[in-house]
Amino acid sequence: MTTAAPRMLHHRVDGPATAPPLVLGPSLGTSLAVWEPQVSALARHHQVIRWDLPGHGGSPADLLPSTAPGATTVADLGRLVLGLADALGVDRFAYAGISLGGAVGLWLALHHPDRLGSLAMVCSSARFGEPESWHERAALVRAKGTDPLADTATARWFTPAFVDSPAAAALTADLRAADPAGYAACCDALAGYDLRAELPDVTVPTLVVAGRDDPATPPRHARELADGIPGASLTEVAHAAHLAGVERPAPVLAVLLAHLAATTGPAADPAIASTPGHSAGPASGAHDDSAGSAPAAGRPGDDRSRHEAGMAVRRAVLGDRHVDRAVSGTTAFTATFQDFITRYAWGEIWTRPGLDRRTRSCVTLTALVARGHLEELAMHVRAALRNGLTPEEIQEVLLQTAVYCGVPAANAAFAVADRVLREEDEERPA
Repeated sequence: MTTAAPRMLHHRVDGPATAPPLVLGPSLGTSLAVWEPQVSALARHHQVIRWDLPGHGGSPADLLPSTAPGATTVADLGRLVLGLADALGVDRFAYAGISLGGAVGLWLALHHPDRLGSLAMVCSSARFGEPESWHERAALVRAKGTDPLADTATARWFTPAFVDSPAAAALTADLRAADPAGYAACCDALAGYDLRAELPDVTVPTLVVAGRDDPATPPRHARELADGIPGASLTEVAHAAHLAGVERPAPVLAVLLAHLAATTGPAADPAIASTPGHSAGPASGAHDDSAGSAPAAGRPGDDRSRHEAGMAVRRAVLGDRHVDRAVSGTTAFTATFQDFITRYAWGEIWTRPGLDRRTRSCVTLTALVARGHLEELAMHVRAALRNGLTPEEIQEVLLQTAVYCGVPAANAAFAVADRVLREEDEERPA
């Protein structure tokens, strides 16, 4: 007698089988293709497992215990994800999900924290509006299918500048192809979903990503998540609506890679382990205020570890606000340069143990004065303060440049530094 193989969510696995597993959850109405812009980069160093919601893509609706009105919960979807992980032999994994996929991840973090190494919630929420609106949508879809929704979906998913793109058309086709029973059941799951009161109980390192122009889950939803989950980090992506990872793939990828590096990177990598302030993800408010030593790292041996070490030190030196702004502003055109700077300047040079960060700040200030790079100088005056230099020591460095770089260069540098130091005084709490 043969035993039938267990039925599971339709899925796709990319990347090395021996790499750390990363499970990616989709948004309502989309298939696993919603992660296509990021998957090739993520699969370089992760075993990436994408899955389809019941009734979406290749997953049949009848995977659910019931598709009757009001029967389905987010917990049902979470159990299907755990069943998929079990069938693939994956015990512990990082998880990232978009919208409803993020809600599934939050449920997993609360009820099965032993299974999650980290969580990323992209354009998601702890509660997606009033239950009545979801019950109404479910009833509409059961009666007329998903076509009535497809005509307006792009306005929720994308900004006006992106709605006519091929990517938008492809995802709209996914929505039209969804099984009405499965789609409606997922609406029922969203109607009954409200984890706001449980956010303080999340113990998994969490990243929250918002699309600044998202009408479905506006940034206030993301701020509620980040404020409620202990240690959670938050990044807002400009010029992006609900499917931010499709519309602005580069900044979403960059912040996700940084989060994964900080939470699932090699524990033995001292460049990461010795950099304070990053156990909670890439937008943590903590900085490295140590003036005495650089990370005992040496030079990382490959692109991934260089990027991981570089991003950690870049955040510690420049501050999360500056780095988050740079990451959020990354475009497809500038993404390669951002990666280069992170790996080379921050991952190769600033991680070397030969000089402490105070000394590196002194050298950097001098070089910027000599070359007249005043905008960069302002940024690195702030960095020097984070690295432990006092205003008096910065003054001494600039006096030294007057001798060796020229009085006009030092004059301009003093004006920039004076402005930055006054701004820092004004921002400091009384």
